[in-house]
Amino acid sequence: MTTVDRRTVLRAAAAATAALAGAGGCGQGRRSVQVAVVWAGGELARFREVVADHPAGVQVIGVGNDIDAFLTARRAAGTSPDVAILPRPGLVVEYARRGWLSEVTPAVSYTAPAGMSDLLSVDGRRYGVWVKAAHKSLFWHFPSMLAEPPRSWDALVEVTRRLGERHRAGAGPAPLAIGAADGWVLTDWFENVLADIAGVELYGALARGEADWRDRPVAYTLDRLAELWSVAGAFPGGGRRALLTQFEESIIQVVHRREAAMVFEADFVDAVVARFRRGTEPLVTFRFPGARMADRPLIVGGDAAVAFSGSAGGAELVRWLSDAVAFLPWLDAGGYLSPNLAVPVDSYRDPLRRRLAGELRAADTVQFDLSDQLPGTFTGTDGVGIWRIMQDFFMDVTDGVPAREAVRRATGQLAEAARAAGGDR
Repeated sequence: MTTVDRRTVLRAAAAATAALAGAGGCGQGRRSVQVAVVWAGGELARFREVVADHPAGVQVIGVGNDIDAFLTARRAAGTSPDVAILPRPGLVVEYARRGWLSEVTPAVSYTAPAGMSDLLSVDGRRYGVWVKAAHKSLFWHFPSMLAEPPRSWDALVEVTRRLGERHRAGAGPAPLAIGAADGWVLTDWFENVLADIAGVELYGALARGEADWRDRPVAYTLDRLAELWSVAGAFPGGGRRALLTQFEESIIQVVHRREAAMVFEADFVDAVVARFRRGTEPLVTFRFPGARMADRPLIVGGDAAVAFSGSAGGAELVRWLSDAVAFLPWLDAGGYLSPNLAVPVDSYRDPLRRRLAGELRAADTVQFDLSDQLPGTFTGTDGVGIWRIMQDFFMDVTDGVPAREAVRRATGQLAEAARAAGGDR
């Protein structure tokens, strides 16, 4: 299918893009719209290709991972950008309540998954649209290193024990690589297990500050993680080395050094694989296993576009970005998963994203990354919040602290952090 044909298909799915052209087609004579993003490297380049098609000029600035600090400083100086792409909905809610944002109206074609659709609204008013999704329930491995992937949590534990024993005997790689130096990797583990155990109601209540982090399902989630993470020989170099291993390094341990058989993380793992894979064997994926073979959690992350108050051009660009056709250049290039269900699955040239887009549509329950929904410092960053709490817990269980004691410490820290952040408990 040619690009022109595919654009036609997407236009048909969008249904209302003609009205959008009327709203945003008079780009000449206006100043360019400034957009702040956390993306860098290839992602930043792809997004610039996307906005090159916008009727008005768009200036894209990459601001690094701490976009909150950047935007807060710009707000204080009276120089807020027109638009920002925010990596977590908690920031959208905070900014909206401070009065920093304009309401936005997405394109008629815009349809987000049920687990994401309400996260960008405050008091019934919408302040953002999802523009990029991440599937965060994947394990990656080479078939030559793991012939039969585990389909349940118990099977994952059994495989880890078996491969861990072989690794300790010097007869093979460690079963798991984990970038525990990046706290968000550990919260992604936690969220997948929690989604399998706790159910939709408790998961959402924890995100909203309406549940107690010392409740039994949270403790059971941590106990399950302790069961796996405490397996002797689970990680290359052990738990202490894992705490010094960052996300990219954990991927390299599998795809280049072959020090570990599998690694868990989101669909964006393949960007690292493309740079560091040794050999030609294809890397394959399997879904994060639940308690039963039929139960497979689906955790998603995402990036949302918001418009700052007083910028008509910003609100117009946000609407334009929500259209099913807007991200076609990135879709064509690969490495992009759309949160817009109006984008047809067969429009993905990337086979992995095509499958993941299908899973996003077929899932009974889609849960959004919990830590990205938490308020204030509880949301986590280096050495702070839930990231630090999960790193402390990982250090405990890999360093011989009994699981019961490690779980007691962690649930207490989580409850205290929730109180400090303004949660009800």
